Amino acid sequence: MKNSAIQIQNIEKLIKEKKIEIIDIKCIDLTGRLHHVSLPVYKNIIPDMINEGVGFDGSSYGFRKVEKSDMILIPDLETAFVDPFRETAALSFYANIFLTDDKRTPFSQDGRHLAKMAEALVKKYTGSDLSWWGPEFEFYIFSKVKYDTRTSASFYEVEHAEEFFSNAYHAVNPFDVYDDFRDKACKTLKDFGIRVKYHHHETGERGQQEIETYFEPLLKTADNIVTVKYALFNLAKQNDIFITFMPKPMFKQPGSGMHLHTFLTSKGKNSLYKKGEYGNINQTGRYFIGGLLKNGRVLSAFTNPSTNSYKRLVPGFEAPVALTYSKGNRSSAIRIPSYISNPELTRFEYRPPDSTANPYLCLSAILMAGIDGIINKIDPVKEGFGPFDKNIVDHSHSEKVHFLPRNLEESLDALESDSEFLRRDNVFSGELISQWIENKHREINSINTMPHPFEYKMYFTL
Repeated sequence: MKNSAIQIQNIEKLIKEKKIEIIDIKCIDLTGRLHHVSLPVYKNIIPDMINEGVGFDGSSYGFRKVEKSDMILIPDLETAFVDPFRETAALSFYANIFLTDDKRTPFSQDGRHLAKMAEALVKKYTGSDLSWWGPEFEFYIFSKVKYDTRTSASFYEVEHAEEFFSNAYHAVNPFDVYDDFRDKACKTLKDFGIRVKYHHHETGERGQQEIETYFEPLLKTADNIVTVKYALFNLAKQNDIFITFMPKPMFKQPGSGMHLHTFLTSKGKNSLYKKGEYGNINQTGRYFIGGLLKNGRVLSAFTNPSTNSYKRLVPGFEAPVALTYSKGNRSSAIRIPSYISNPELTRFEYRPPDSTANPYLCLSAILMAGIDGIINKIDPVKEGFGPFDKNIVDHSHSEKVHFLPRNLEESLDALESDSEFLRRDNVFSGELISQWIENKHREINSINTMPHPFEYKMYFTL
């Protein structure tokens, strides 16, 4: 994204008006963890950063080997926000990553660059102009958290201010202990330019929450996902509580996902709507759905990229484990909301993702799968993906149902064997996919070689 002279002038004006003393450059690594570097303000700092960038060690972000690790961060001025969590007045930007060659080549593993490439394919292949995304953020709030792993010890312990007898969906105050916290979160997100649709207590009886935000294009949505997590973690610290987006932080409690509502538009009109069709979704929309479901096992390597992800994706707890679609059925990977009355908001919800995902890679992978479905005319009905308007996981029906991988290793195997749709137009490079698989196998090995406390309970006295 090119930063214009007018943008630079506007930012310099903002620096003066807000008496900004620090410029903060933010960027996530391949895994999705946020990093930053801060620069004291001086005259011409913005033009200097645009022209020269800020050098950093890419190997410390997990991007490249140490012998080829010099890389450059250049801020995207459209992402500017005054950071309310800094004591010194700071203006933050999300950055794009470039190589140090003479051409300043965009780095193929930079999620923001990859997201822009994926967005460009909407026009190229679908007949639409834009993809729109609305995330749901599910998370738990705890009053106290302790955890540690050592050679001779491993434990976690959480304390929660809430404990309902059963399903706590839409619980009311005073029993909903954290409604005021969610109110504060909404006010803060509004200051960041993020519009909240609603918030409420989620199903989990021990502090599970949900905040849903309005639709934005892909890159903006991915930036917003990073911002929401940054804001909530900081707000939690200010309020002396602990939040986690882990998919399954508690045994026998509902997991936390990041459901993604999506649709396409052409000249401002919904490209997926056709009145009277199933869910009012037209043939293009069905092809998009077909692409998601046919490629769903591969997608899970990016939408559910942690070992903890698959402790959530088990039958029960409304877990979206089946590669099917339906209206209002929360056991399907894809749900077409049945409460929509506005044709322009006709959409479907992809339910498997969780917040351990790198949002740029996650949303881009989903879009690439949908584009693959449109290009290859993958009809979900003909492929046997539904629609299924029944409880899929009770196995009381005769239809053959395909399911998501049971663990991270299975999802990586699926990615390794079939990544062609992701590589279309080199959006996901071979280098990125190989690096991803290598990194995730290291995580799996770390878990597999560490004794689990529950294993002591099961096996210590055998």
